[in-house]
Amino acid sequence: MRPIIIIWYFCFGLLGSCKEQIQEAKKNDEVKPNIVLIMADDQGWGDLSFHGNTNLSTPNIDGIAKNGVSFTNFFVQPVCSPTRAELLTGKYFTRLGVHGTSAGGERMDFSVPTIAEILQDNGYQTAAFGKWHNGMQPPYHPNTRGFDEFYGFASGHWGNYFSPLLEHNGELVKGSGFLADDLTDHTIQFMEDYKEGPFFIYLPFNTPHSPMQVPDRYWNKFKDKELKMMYQNPEEENLPFTRAALAMVENIDDNVGRILESLERLDLEENTIVIYLSDNGPNGWRWNGGMRGKKGSTDEGGVKAPFFIQWKDHIKMGTEVQTIGGAIDITPTLLGLLEIPKNDLEMDGKNLAPLIQDPSAPFEDRIIYNHWEGRTSLRTQDFRLDNEDRLFEMNSDPEQKQEVSDKLQGLQDSLIREREKWLTRYPRLTNTSDTRPFTLGHPKYKFTQLPARDGVPSGKIKRSNRFPNNTFFTQWTQANDSIFWDVDVLQKGKYRVTLYYTLKNENEGIELILSQGKNSLTKTLDTAHDPPLEGMENDRVVRMESYIKDFKPVDMGIISLDAKRTPLVLKANQMKSNGPEVRLLQFERVD
Repeated sequence: MRPIIIIWYFCFGLLGSCKEQIQEAKKNDEVKPNIVLIMADDQGWGDLSFHGNTNLSTPNIDGIAKNGVSFTNFFVQPVCSPTRAELLTGKYFTRLGVHGTSAGGERMDFSVPTIAEILQDNGYQTAAFGKWHNGMQPPYHPNTRGFDEFYGFASGHWGNYFSPLLEHNGELVKGSGFLADDLTDHTIQFMEDYKEGPFFIYLPFNTPHSPMQVPDRYWNKFKDKELKMMYQNPEEENLPFTRAALAMVENIDDNVGRILESLERLDLEENTIVIYLSDNGPNGWRWNGGMRGKKGSTDEGGVKAPFFIQWKDHIKMGTEVQTIGGAIDITPTLLGLLEIPKNDLEMDGKNLAPLIQDPSAPFEDRIIYNHWEGRTSLRTQDFRLDNEDRLFEMNSDPEQKQEVSDKLQGLQDSLIREREKWLTRYPRLTNTSDTRPFTLGHPKYKFTQLPARDGVPSGKIKRSNRFPNNTFFTQWTQANDSIFWDVDVLQKGKYRVTLYYTLKNENEGIELILSQGKNSLTKTLDTAHDPPLEGMENDRVVRMESYIKDFKPVDMGIISLDAKRTPLVLKANQMKSNGPEVRLLQFERVD
């Protein structure tokens, strides 16, 4: 009997062990991959050593392509907000209410789910670190668009990259160190906090967008460097600007390296999809493969971007895809890679996952459209029809030098018709037709910012710069002048208001009134605060955008607001020679 008992226990134990192994294998099969989606701001296709630029070295970004897949023909929109909206939704930005890059024109339709919301519904922890640029006030804010965590800024550009004023889930905070490094620190910390997964991290860096600020160790490498590869019309290139941009890209590359090293250290490399791209063409004339156009242009150089995907042990190393793709494809492609059904989501983008697995897989021919400020071009697999109806064969003429319209009149006519169909398919908002107010007091959100960017001055009050993002109001010299915000209060309640201001000496005692119809709040500014303009001390090239100041926060008190659309007005009841300079109002729900 005893041997039989021993054998029985042995078999039982073996079966138990097998059962545990089967369960563990099943568990591993069910583990959802993490996603880290990295996007540079204003980096051109040519700003990578992977694409042949010997002016700089980007081994970590290049490594994503070498260890995974690179798309040879990938297209985004000519500027920031449109590309971001398409990336997050899979729809053309013209369908989403996006028509500008500031003052509310960057807001995308909040009824359209983002990839973050979809992943949130599928058990993902989600975070966005960096430049959002698709709406500041909830329900446009990233925390109300599917991101559990947000750290960065929601505006189109920022005035300082060294320990600047930022926000963390709506609350204003001070950054730590160089901004791109700081954003990477938060990315790594989030990966460590949620290493059990799954997580989705959207990391839209703020560089190499101007102002051209970068730490010394990067600038020192480039400030006197001879550039062997230059724009095809060298007299148009601003060499200090190019050097600063390349230095900023090398900083991005180092931060990408930190992220990849952290994934390996946390044993997450095999279960994490890493994506890298840029949001538009280069923000200056510099080497870009000889292509025509830069940021803002609908020609090839303004819209062609790097697009690399790495997923260790799931994507064959060194895969190259020639088939055209675009920012509109990112959301459906992620859903395809994760095998999450799109259900009834109507997207303009296509699932590129079959091409990622097999670049020779059959794929339906299509057209990708590029549009900005009334200019529209379109790209097929082999041709580009530009905004002036000129047709170019892109495989043999990527520089768009030789028209083929006369030889292919039928194709040109058909593409012109397709463009007209696309332009008439969806009504487009413009600066004049966009009547959406700015929202305040979202029921599920504690904080709302009303920056100067979104306000309207009266009288002699002026913006600090013609580009509204990151500006402040200045030259308030008349008591009857005011600032107002077109606001729709979403929920009646009480809100604590913080004003960020400066005030010249000997102007203390000015009384400010903030009002919404009959509701009002009065605050006397007893303390002068007159800091100098900042930013130029860190700029490597003179900027176009506004300089900044160290604005002082002051608690204005609590105001009761009704749920309605009524202008919020800030005016002075008493003033001496100068009123305050105003950066923003921060509202915090207190009931």
